[in-house]
Amino acid sequence: MNKNETIDRINRLKWERNAVILAHNYQIGDIQDLADFVGDSLDLSIQASRVDAEVILFCGVHFMAETAAILAPDKTILIPDPEAGCPMADMITGEELREWKKRHPGKKVVCYVNTTAEVKAESDICCTSANAQRVASAAGADILFAPDRNLAAYVARSSERNIIPWQGFCVVHDDIRAEDIRRKRELYPEAEVWVHPECQPEVIELADKVFSTGKMVSEARITSRHDIIIGTETGIIHRLKKENPGKNFIAAKEDAICRNMKKITLMKVLASLEEMKYVVEVPPEISRKARGAIEKMIEIGRSE
Repeated sequence: MNKNETIDRINRLKWERNAVILAHNYQIGDIQDLADFVGDSLDLSIQASRVDAEVILFCGVHFMAETAAILAPDKTILIPDPEAGCPMADMITGEELREWKKRHPGKKVVCYVNTTAEVKAESDICCTSANAQRVASAAGADILFAPDRNLAAYVARSSERNIIPWQGFCVVHDDIRAEDIRRKRELYPEAEVWVHPECQPEVIELADKVFSTGKMVSEARITSRHDIIIGTETGIIHRLKKENPGKNFIAAKEDAICRNMKKITLMKVLASLEEMKYVVEVPPEISRKARGAIEKMIEIGRSE
């Protein structure tokens, strides 16, 4: 079966199953082009809760599909490859968070959405890379922030809060180095540098703008810059170029690739829909607690 035949079969199955395909910004181009919605993890999970579909096929990593299952408990959530995990999400467990909280009694826990459902359930409130600063400001004076130490450092730069970070990190963003930025600036001296807040502090220091993936997408549409150096996972450049063909988007590091995101393929999407396999479910009590932490974050966004 060639690529076009595979896509045709997937589209027929979508209709038969009343399914919608969601794809993260870091997915391969073929998956992004196939999807009904492309975005960041939380936006896609909110989309999952709103769409009129019985089946959500989530092309991303496992914690993202879990979040969709929490926000859309009435829908069947599929992931095309159950081995598509997130090393950063695996850097803290629910048990480790419970022990951490015992060592810091009374402190609020802010957890990044890039965590398992069990960790979300043990947290007071969730945050995204886009709203972490606002959430931290609302959470209190003393905060435990899990799991990303780099995002915690970024929040601490503009906060008077006492932020205690867990020592987790995104293996892709943490590997983007200051020398990568300097090298690309030499090659493209007129370029503006945009980096993700999961990058190391020395990389953020060299950037012109610090943006979540969603913010990169929206800013790319309105910026007058022609050359933009992008300091995040390279998959987003497919979308940026597709939506802004007159602009030049340059990867800060060409091998900034999430191998887990790239596990999702057209053939795996087809197999998942054909067999309705790899259903993502969250135990009811964990789902209830985790949903509370997510909804508190969403409520902050509504009140702005």
